[in-house]
Amino acid sequence: MADQNFSPALSASAVSPPYPMAHPGYGKRTAPDQRPPQADDFALLPFRERYVAGFIERLPEGAAMSVKCLAKQLPLYGQQAVSSALTALSVAGHLRRVRCAVGDGDEVRWVFRTYWSRTAHDSEWWAAHLAPAPVRKPDPAPVPDPVREPVPVPEPVRKPAPVPEPVRKPVPVPVREAPPAPVPEPQPESPASSPAYLALAGLGLVDARIALSAADCAALEALAARWFARGVDADYLTGALTAGLPARVDSPVGLVRHRLTDKIPPALPTAPTPRPAGTPVQRVMMECTECGTPGRPEALPDGLCRPCRQAVTASAAPASAPPADRDVTQLVAGLRDLLKAP
Repeated sequence: MADQNFSPALSASAVSPPYPMAHPGYGKRTAPDQRPPQADDFALLPFRERYVAGFIERLPEGAAMSVKCLAKQLPLYGQQAVSSALTALSVAGHLRRVRCAVGDGDEVRWVFRTYWSRTAHDSEWWAAHLAPAPVRKPDPAPVPDPVREPVPVPEPVRKPAPVPEPVRKPVPVPVREAPPAPVPEPQPESPASSPAYLALAGLGLVDARIALSAADCAALEALAARWFARGVDADYLTGALTAGLPARVDSPVGLVRHRLTDKIPPALPTAPTPRPAGTPVQRVMMECTECGTPGRPEALPDGLCRPCRQAVTASAAPASAPPADRDVTQLVAGLRDLLKAP
């Protein structure tokens, strides 16, 4: 008789559920003009704001950005703490909330979007980025010129053609031919060094364990050029290739090829294409990150209205007033009770 397998059934997959997405047109929007991601992007922020900022940075485009949805996904903080963190991120220049009018005619509706930037920007940059585009007026139709009656043009008077004079042929003069100049021998041209080639050639100056030869640099130049095509510079590439090297490197070219392939940064989004002529311009209105009051970008510095900004400033300022006088008798009685307690 075959033995029965009494082992429990396999548990469900431990993959976390996907983050809730907003309706089409709402949710997270990534702002342009951002530098490549680094490990210390939010190092200057407090711990709570750094934790919330790192979570928002990993969210996909169009993710729900309400305080309620964020608080459900963050186990350490509730809705009040998440709301305060979003306000601090808005003051730091990483976040702005806007209202955008979508539609034409009587079917205009307002959608709520949250623009997020890994790189902190000041209020002037946000105001210039979120300012509505000027409305383009249609070109006036060309007015046809009035029909004019043709004016008779007198025929030109023809003059008799001049009689050509006989052309005298020049007498040929013997010219002595100069000896041919010596042709210089072609010299091999030195190839122009690309930034990728120079960055690979300089690795040996940073760390001698991964010094590459000229042939190694030429073989890896195409892989390094893909990094530069994604917006990184030579310092970023050098830091990524030299960080955390083992104590002994047997094959520098193999190690550099492996890191160039596996550690390549993600491709940055391309610049938005210009709108075609006649496309309706969307109206954008920024709102306060704390209370949601709408207003123009220049009226909401740091993404906050005046009352919310004054409240944040007052909470951040140290208390200057002396503490209130306490009853000495009650204080002494309390201390005696503490001494009597076992």
